[in-house]
Amino acid sequence: MEHDFTQQIQQVLIMQFGETWEDIYVKSPLLQYLNIKTKSATRGAKSRSSFANLYAIYVLVEDYLTNNFEKRNDYSDYEGARFTDLLRRQRDLPFGSKLQNHALNSRMNEEFRKYFPQVEYLPILRDLQTNRYWINENLLIIIAGGITYNIGASVIQVIDRYIETKRTAFDNFIQTCERLKNVSGENDTEVENFIFGLLAHNVDARIFEIVSYAILKFHYHDQTVYFGYDLSEIREENLSLYKTGRTNANDGGIDFVMRPLGRFFQVTETLDVRKYFLDIDKIERYPISFVIKSEETVAELENRLRSGARKRYSVQTIVDKYMSCIEEIINLPVLRQRFGESQSQGFLREILEEIILQSRVEFNYD
Repeated sequence: MEHDFTQQIQQVLIMQFGETWEDIYVKSPLLQYLNIKTKSATRGAKSRSSFANLYAIYVLVEDYLTNNFEKRNDYSDYEGARFTDLLRRQRDLPFGSKLQNHALNSRMNEEFRKYFPQVEYLPILRDLQTNRYWINENLLIIIAGGITYNIGASVIQVIDRYIETKRTAFDNFIQTCERLKNVSGENDTEVENFIFGLLAHNVDARIFEIVSYAILKFHYHDQTVYFGYDLSEIREENLSLYKTGRTNANDGGIDFVMRPLGRFFQVTETLDVRKYFLDIDKIERYPISFVIKSEETVAELENRLRSGARKRYSVQTIVDKYMSCIEEIINLPVLRQRFGESQSQGFLREILEEIILQSRVEFNYD
């Protein structure tokens, strides 16, 4: 696979290994994995960044190099890096402030195996009893032309370049948002087209969640309900949508919550029905609305979920119970429609400002 960032990887290898670079790359599944995971580098801030798995590799290779194991022959005797140190280092890296343990524990290895099923080595080694971690040195040592090379420093340089490229892209994204916020009212079409461009299937999951929240917040905020403990104290309240935390958080399937109705919303881009029912189970089958990054119609998505429920549970009463927990399905066309309605009500600039605010918080941008 070749993409725009592939040339950057090649430059790193040429600087370190000269004419041998290509042979080293061909023999290194780890470098090839980095090439796969960095394909979004030049696609702007809106594309998926894949920092979690890359940073899991980064911090372990960095620990390996910090202890000079590339110059030694005793890494097999190393007690391993502590999980707390690795997680802290991940969160110190750009865009990594809210990363969790999933990539270090399993997800990176699972994805690597998916891409390279023929490779006998997994990148991350872990001792469950001591909670210590190692990078698999077998993937760092490459023999080419009868000479042994260590690619540890190259791995760090490649990811560093990727970080800088993505940081520049996000700087441009924020600057575009700020510029559009300040353009005159006659240029609302430019703002509208920009936000519409964020409602696409290839947009980064975090950006999609932020834009979804901004649109739905202003869609619901002028809708009212009547609440009270008795008939003499019934009062009118506006619906208010709250974002419960950072995106991709381990929050039990609650991305947004609405007051005073107590509605739960989960934002997702997967069409794996198991994930939907897992989210429902995590909140004890409390009704939940799904915001899905899909162009499929609501009816098609509902049929897909019902079909998946039948395969998984077979008993119709159980299927009906799970399906009754899905309060609403909101897909990309519905989001565009609701954005148009909010825009017609004069909330275009407010939606843009909310996107800027949430993006700065989400990406720890200052």
